[in-house]
Amino acid sequence: MIGISKLYCGTVEPSDALRYGRHSKDLPSHLLQFAEDKKPVVVWNMTKACNLKCMHCYAHATAGPAEQELSTAEAKVMIDDLANFGAPVILFSGGEPLMRPDLPELARYAVGKGMRAVISTNGTLITPDKAKELKDIGLSYVGVSLDGTKAIHDKFRGVDGAFEQALEGIRNSMAAGLKVGLRFTVFQHNAAEVPALFDILETEGIPRICFYHLVYAGRGSKLMDEDLGHQGTRELLDLIMDRTKALFDKGMCPEVLTVDNHADGPYVYQRLLREDPKRAAEVLELLSWNEGNSSGRGIGCVSWDGKVHPDQFWRHLELGNVRERPFSEIWSDTSHPVLGKLKDKRPYVTGRCATCRWLDICGGNFRVRAEAATGDLWAPDPACYLTDEEIAVR
Repeated sequence: MIGISKLYCGTVEPSDALRYGRHSKDLPSHLLQFAEDKKPVVVWNMTKACNLKCMHCYAHATAGPAEQELSTAEAKVMIDDLANFGAPVILFSGGEPLMRPDLPELARYAVGKGMRAVISTNGTLITPDKAKELKDIGLSYVGVSLDGTKAIHDKFRGVDGAFEQALEGIRNSMAAGLKVGLRFTVFQHNAAEVPALFDILETEGIPRICFYHLVYAGRGSKLMDEDLGHQGTRELLDLIMDRTKALFDKGMCPEVLTVDNHADGPYVYQRLLREDPKRAAEVLELLSWNEGNSSGRGIGCVSWDGKVHPDQFWRHLELGNVRERPFSEIWSDTSHPVLGKLKDKRPYVTGRCATCRWLDICGGNFRVRAEAATGDLWAPDPACYLTDEEIAVR
């Protein structure tokens, strides 16, 4: 994650992270990306069931649950291990996590173990009563996916009325006192909706939005040719920075982030270098602590059937299964031929990544995207939009 509001608008200073010692267990959520121990945030795709039919779903969700989904008891064993391992956050995802009846019980259990519990949802099932229940549990955050305004969103989600239902879920969550954010995956067919998402953010008073770059995984792999391209991505970042700054100038302070393309960090830094060199130096320090892509290190994934993956998109690479070994053991076992290298990708990336001046900042970007596009997981990420001149060692 690259915090546009944190970096470009100066809502986070290096001293903010230092004050907490930069340890995952002590850092507030908005500073976790600057932790030095990189204990993993764990995405648990707790069910394959979903009530929508999203064309870009990385999980290939289905109408009903998959066979061999972890039981409630098995999930609690996993949560015990994650808590003891020091994983700061468990993100309940799917499919649609609210289709699994024991979500409230398991979220409450995780909170009781000292973890932060968050959910990633399509929002359509969040009634006023459900929102109150999630608040009472102690849920830290609800991320609701929107793909644009009504016509675009409903088309991508495959269900008429999905937009209004999601918006109602957002309003119900906010009314219950839950922290809510929007999740927006950008590609050619909805990039023009970005201003409208900022309008929704402002009108509804939503405190957070994450703009996700397209990752070529699951059903999203069919959209590879519909990625924005390098120039389109640069224009997107400039638009996001401009609109974020405009909100701050109005006295609003939403948290605005971009996700899944770590070239964004150097791009923000280079713009600040032209506009505010003093702030640029502070941003460079924060980016060095962020360390860019953290697949297999600072983020991991457990599937509905217990399989462990380096991140939620790398579904075809199985590191182990929590039914057979605890997540903590799997995650710490660097004898795995890929996982061991993901702990420090710098010696293994090839092409222009190998000599890039920003390698320590972006961490080699998304390996799963490079693999999907080229067949070589160590090749340059094709979504890196920085020019050869911008990445040259000086």
